[in-house]
Amino acid sequence: MYLTGFADEASKGIEGQIAATRELGWTHIESRNVDGKNIHDLTDGEFGRVADALEAAGVQINCFGSAIANWGKSILGPMDSSLAEARRAIPRLHRLGTKLIRIMSFAVLKDRGPEDQLEAERFRRLRELLALFQDAGITPVHENCMNYGGMGWKYTLRLVENVPGLKLVFDTGNPVFTPDYTKPEPRPRQSAWEFYSPVRSHVAYVHIKDGIWNAAAQTCTYTFPGEGHGDVRRIVEDLLRGGYDGGFSIEPHLAVVFHEERGETQEASMRHSYIEYGRRMERLIAEIQNTKSLSVNT
Repeated sequence: MYLTGFADEASKGIEGQIAATRELGWTHIESRNVDGKNIHDLTDGEFGRVADALEAAGVQINCFGSAIANWGKSILGPMDSSLAEARRAIPRLHRLGTKLIRIMSFAVLKDRGPEDQLEAERFRRLRELLALFQDAGITPVHENCMNYGGMGWKYTLRLVENVPGLKLVFDTGNPVFTPDYTKPEPRPRQSAWEFYSPVRSHVAYVHIKDGIWNAAAQTCTYTFPGEGHGDVRRIVEDLLRGGYDGGFSIEPHLAVVFHEERGETQEASMRHSYIEYGRRMERLIAEIQNTKSLSVNT
């Protein structure tokens, strides 16, 4: 088991991302954006400088948080952009030695019901993406975000049943603010534990995010891990007791709060919140290990 995180929440630049990672004593980053660009959108020169900096620091990218088939891509349009992103990503992941890539299952069609989401086409496209990555020795993991598979656990199970070999990255915080399409209107927000339980056998990686949903304001307030409605402690404990040996990747979403409360610069706020979040995650895991007599190498 290892700890990692979306270090673009610590710093926009790769040097700051590396510095925050090393301050935590970690050796991994889940890379999403560097200087505002996704890895598959960096120029060759920009990517080369990122790869060189990581190599010099002894920090690895364990997973690439790509934009492939994400909530910004419609199933009604061609999949050209996602295929292009995938093909640009593969040689870069080889250069970095990265074996995991986060993908999604295209945006939910808001003007259609949950059973009218062009499932067959989504399954076909994900099978194509899965084959492309597997042929390159890379494992794509699907996230329960604002996409078809994130509509509820039943939809994620349909994905893994119709896309043989697809693995999951489970995000503990996304259910907190996502409507549960497995239930009738007016749809409540999802339960993280209810979503996780039937899909746990397919989970290969975990995003740690937490928050509290305000139904009246229709907003989510992000919290430290274990302080919100994301069932973080319960899910982490269940995974560790089951022998999970993958990564826990933090995704704090807290920088703005610190910036307002402390009067810090945005950059200092980002770094402070990321490091504090990482340390609290370490403590949460240690508490679980101590109280449940778990033996896990962190």
